[in-house]
Amino acid sequence: MKILVLGAGGIGGYFGGRLVAAGADVTFLVRPARAAQLAKQGLIVKSPFGDLKLAVATVLAGELAPGYDVIMITPKAYDLDAALAAVAPAVGANAAVLPLLNGVRHLDAIAARFGAQSVLGGVAYIAATLNADGEVLHLNQIHKLVFGELNGGRSARCEALAAAMAKAGFASVLSDTISLDLWEKFVLLATLAGMTCLMRASVGAIMQAREGEALMLEMFGECRKVAAACGFEPRAPALETARAMLTERGSGFAASMLRDIERGGPTEGEHIVGDMLRRAGQYGIATPLLRVALCHLQTYEAGRKK
Repeated sequence: MKILVLGAGGIGGYFGGRLVAAGADVTFLVRPARAAQLAKQGLIVKSPFGDLKLAVATVLAGELAPGYDVIMITPKAYDLDAALAAVAPAVGANAAVLPLLNGVRHLDAIAARFGAQSVLGGVAYIAATLNADGEVLHLNQIHKLVFGELNGGRSARCEALAAAMAKAGFASVLSDTISLDLWEKFVLLATLAGMTCLMRASVGAIMQAREGEALMLEMFGECRKVAAACGFEPRAPALETARAMLTERGSGFAASMLRDIERGGPTEGEHIVGDMLRRAGQYGIATPLLRVALCHLQTYEAGRKK
């Protein structure tokens, strides 16, 4: 199985690097400067589960051609169009595109570009980033990748990918319910992003406010209603885990979207909070806290662009 990974940053560099270390045929699509850096120092991963320093195969945009079985993409939602344009020359008739993005809105965009048959569902559970030296830093104790066919069936391509991932030293799950898996994370993340950005604070800080827990659970309830209306009612274990994470006293947990705001960068507000709110509107579901959260994010973006 030939795998193409778009970029060699935090998420792509981590999972792609682990696959390379396990002997998988992986190529990284990178820009010239990153290609030169990787050629000089190798792909360096620093992780609680063991560090890596690997010689890796790279390809530049002008050198791409079909022939890959799986194309893994990990951009921020606001860079999705550019990412799809970048990998397009590599997407052959039998290629599968595995996006590891937050939310679900991107699935329609990929299907529109390459056809519904090309799209797999994927959920990454990891905190990873690229430092100034070009090293991939794994920041937490979780490294899990869940993937599968969006229609819930099994396929030869997913079985082959599962076999490659089973050797790679991270937790991997070939899921028969990947669409529901995506929605369960979507509900958690929309709540987390909406509340931590709205309050400009971590979960622990919000829990110190008199109405903090009540408001957090109200927004969580709004997102859960939308998921159920769309046919993806979260399962009990996912609900219990999400509630615990969203109401944990003393927690420093916050959405990466809040960090984007704190550094003055663009956010995935429209892709996460905005998409949840739009879907609520389609079903006539009242979501007052989501409305306020999206207005806050849109106001921030207007001010940032000015």
